[in-house]
Amino acid sequence: MSYLIDAGADSAEKDSLDRSPSSQSVDNKQPPTKALHKLLGQGNSRAPLPRTLQPRHLSFVAIGGTIGTGIFFSLGSVVATGGAGGALVAYILVGIFCFAVVLTLGEMASLIPVSGAFSTFGSRFVSPALGFTLGWSYWLQWSFSIPSELIAASIILSYWTDKLKTWQWSLIIIMPVFAFNCLGTRVWGESEYWLALIKVIMIVLFIIVGLIYDWGGVIGHPGPGLSNFRDGPFFDGFSGVAKSFTFAFYSYGGVELVALAAGESANPHKSIPRAIKATFIRIVLFYVLTVLVVGLCVNRNDPSLFSAYDNSDVAASPITTVFRQAGFGAAVHVVNTVLLTAVLSATNSCFYASSRMMTALARENKAPAIMGWTTKRGVPLPALLLTLFISFLTFLTSAIGSGTTFTWLLSITGILSLVTWISIAAINLRFRAAFKAQGRDVSDLPYRAPLGPFLPIVAIVLGAAMFGAQGWAATTYEDGKMAQDLVAVYIGLVYFIILFVGYCLWHKFWIKSELPLLVPLLECDFDTGAVWGAGEGQSVKAQDDEEKRLLKVEKGHLGYAWLKVRESVW
Repeated sequence: MSYLIDAGADSAEKDSLDRSPSSQSVDNKQPPTKALHKLLGQGNSRAPLPRTLQPRHLSFVAIGGTIGTGIFFSLGSVVATGGAGGALVAYILVGIFCFAVVLTLGEMASLIPVSGAFSTFGSRFVSPALGFTLGWSYWLQWSFSIPSELIAASIILSYWTDKLKTWQWSLIIIMPVFAFNCLGTRVWGESEYWLALIKVIMIVLFIIVGLIYDWGGVIGHPGPGLSNFRDGPFFDGFSGVAKSFTFAFYSYGGVELVALAAGESANPHKSIPRAIKATFIRIVLFYVLTVLVVGLCVNRNDPSLFSAYDNSDVAASPITTVFRQAGFGAAVHVVNTVLLTAVLSATNSCFYASSRMMTALARENKAPAIMGWTTKRGVPLPALLLTLFISFLTFLTSAIGSGTTFTWLLSITGILSLVTWISIAAINLRFRAAFKAQGRDVSDLPYRAPLGPFLPIVAIVLGAAMFGAQGWAATTYEDGKMAQDLVAVYIGLVYFIILFVGYCLWHKFWIKSELPLLVPLLECDFDTGAVWGAGEGQSVKAQDDEEKRLLKVEKGHLGYAWLKVRESVW
């Protein structure tokens, strides 16, 4: 029995859950105008998004979305703000928090792999108002990330020539990225796979070169050793660590993207847990070790690092600085080219995340219906066009400077990431409570997060503590801009609250209906879009184990291992 159906299905579709996605009845309502009908290519507002993402695509989705300007540019500001030790502690704490959130999210997404992800989960297990708020804030978070990525790309390109302005570079860069997203999920996934692979190779190479240089292994270029950790590693004490949280939140933004892609992945009950478990390795390798190497090699007073609240232009990447200090100045052109590829990959993920969330919102009647339309290839073109429009915010840089724009976008998206993650942990508490209240066995879940209900509690407490510490740290700046600093910290939360309250008021006074503050546990929907029905999990997992055993017998242990490597890479 297949329970994988579109998250936006109506009540009639819920009553026929035993049908496969291909056989579902969908709303074939025609677009409102002939021009739009032609533009969408015989599109459909209810057809499920095609499940064309393979496990190897899914494994690199989170990498593609997270490794971008947060690592390659804002990391310099983290070291300048909190020192080498402060930056490392901030990234470790946020890494632990994010890992806990991703584990709880994986528990829900592996059972109900829908494109709305935590927005849909918020509506089902907590309140429709929370689902609406999460969806719109997440859409804004990723839409606002595009301008920051484009600004970073223009900075890289200005290394070779300054004849074009930021907005001009942005126009040149955005067109191929937009085109990849318009060609379908499979093309997007393939392009993201290769772009992300280049980033992975780059980070690994950087860590190796950085450690060799720091340990004095480069002739003629003595490394700093542990000097940056001996001489004031915690600049400004705990306040420096707290000030670094915003940059860490921004850098880690995207670790949850794998859940959003679950709605278009093949065999999600297998691929989602696999991708979730790999998150720990990604956090340690691509964040903690990278921060450690930058802290070891670059002193916080190095002029190439920039302050988060300096309204000047964004400085060079600390990755480039390390290569230059290690005597690989001639390789800077190659490094910058790879950095440009990394930023393009992150921009690619931004378009995907924002458009899919908007499509899910529209299909759940939380956004204009036209945003739910897709082409015959399953491309949500109206949602992509809306995201493209938002990306034109980069034009603001010509008026107020790229450094200022970058800093404000970073603050907004960073805080929205934190609020989203805390909400995901809270949703998981309700998910578990409803699962138990309905007499379901947790062994029926495709993936169970460790520590049971205690893990989301730890995530909520840790996230709230970091958010409070960040607000306190904003009052300790001595730049005479305390009001501006506080606004930068809390503007994302204010936006979140406005969305929540506004949706409730709209329902009460316009729709004339009351929204439940909490969906009753016995009414929480675990069936729509689920990979299997209640009580079917054990038999499906037993069948999967038997298939795995037979494949091992057929291929042998080495042959089976090689097969898994091939599946992960190709």
